[in-house]
Amino acid sequence: MEVKQMSLQETPSTAFILSLIGGAFILAGGFVLSLWSLYGGPWFNGMIGGMTMMGGFGFPSNLMVGFELAGLVSGALVVIGAIMMRVHPEEHVAWGTIVLVFSITSFLGMGGFMIGALLGIAGGALALSWRTTANSQSAGKPPK
Repeated sequence: MEVKQMSLQETPSTAFILSLIGGAFILAGGFVLSLWSLYGGPWFNGMIGGMTMMGGFGFPSNLMVGFELAGLVSGALVVIGAIMMRVHPEEHVAWGTIVLVFSITSFLGMGGFMIGALLGIAGGALALSWRTTANSQSAGKPPK
């Protein structure tokens, strides 16, 4: 049984880098959103005398907890997907799909200042379209 060693050229490096940076931005956006809700942005403390947007029922802060969690969970899964894409390049389609789906989902939680989601989408798309040199060379040959 022959074990094939993959070189650095045989990993989806660009997809990994874009996904990792995008995931870091998404995590940072979720963290900023949670700090904003914790320490008060204009929706949480209210701009007039401490009232909330829906008349004091706590709607914005409860709703924003879901958005914060969407940003934090999406960012964590995009980072994990990027790392796993680097560690297991043979599974690039699965991890690229995960990166792509959770980059789109991250738009609920600010999308990592939007740039994080866009970088994650680009990284996931590159991972889905990535081909190894062995696969691309054998693709042109007829089967034996």
